Amino acid sequence: MIELRHLRYFIAVAEELNFSRAAERLHIAQPPLSQQIQALEAKLGLQLFERKKRPLQLTTAGQVFLTEARLVFLQLEQAITSAQKVSRGEIGRLVVGTNSSFANSILPDILQVFRPLFPEVILVLREVSSSQQVNQLRDRQIDIAFESLPNPNCYDSALNFLPILQEPLIIALPETHPLAAQTEIPLKALAEEPFVLPPPDLVPSYSQIINLCQQVGFSPKVVQEATWMVTVLGLVAGGVGVTLLPANAQNLQRTGVVYRPIQGQNLTLQLAVVWRRDDSSVILHEFLEVTKSVARQKFN
Repeated sequence: MIELRHLRYFIAVAEELNFSRAAERLHIAQPPLSQQIQALEAKLGLQLFERKKRPLQLTTAGQVFLTEARLVFLQLEQAITSAQKVSRGEIGRLVVGTNSSFANSILPDILQVFRPLFPEVILVLREVSSSQQVNQLRDRQIDIAFESLPNPNCYDSALNFLPILQEPLIIALPETHPLAAQTEIPLKALAEEPFVLPPPDLVPSYSQIINLCQQVGFSPKVVQEATWMVTVLGLVAGGVGVTLLPANAQNLQRTGVVYRPIQGQNLTLQLAVVWRRDDSSVILHEFLEVTKSVARQKFN
């Protein structure tokens, strides 16, 4: 079998066209070098050099072999560089599960920091509902996701949940609604209002919203369910009902909808980043570090 050292010896002689200078360059004696080249020619079954000519010259076969041998070392260098980049998390692929709330909140800030630091990492953003995110994590269809807390999957031993931020809840209501004239609205003022809320089996934060309303003495009258925030806001704009949303919803300037803070109460939703406990990906680790850093700077 031809070894890399044989190719390295051959390239040195081919470039110097002199055994003495090549031996000096390789820091070996000339006789062993000549023997190695002869052994290489024997393995190949062809002659690489015209030894009778002065100065030393490559045969036609030797010229072709020199081109290909250089490519071997170039590919080796590329393999080493790529492996080192992978080990540092600089290249690869990460599939991020996202939802409307996350996309409107911290995701743009994370991308602005992460992409310049890791330009060769392929980030795949997959928009899925909250219930689908956990299932897709377990099935390894996505690598990381974002969920609200409390969450029924928090005690899953296969998953890691890391709280990263708390965001205030606000009221979204039609711009023609009588309560829209107020700068702040008490939560109990919505007791008789029709609500648009996500399905409880798809969005875990639904139960938290119900609990908050019950704490002030009422259960919301849900007249329409919708999964995606943009759909919820469309229904609110159409006068179907009111809703409670994280404050990042205000980034969606939906005609016909106004947003108001909740008077007298600091009601918040907690957002956590979720990933598989057995995932040792360096890229995942770097994405987590950027996420935590951005969350600290933006919300603390």
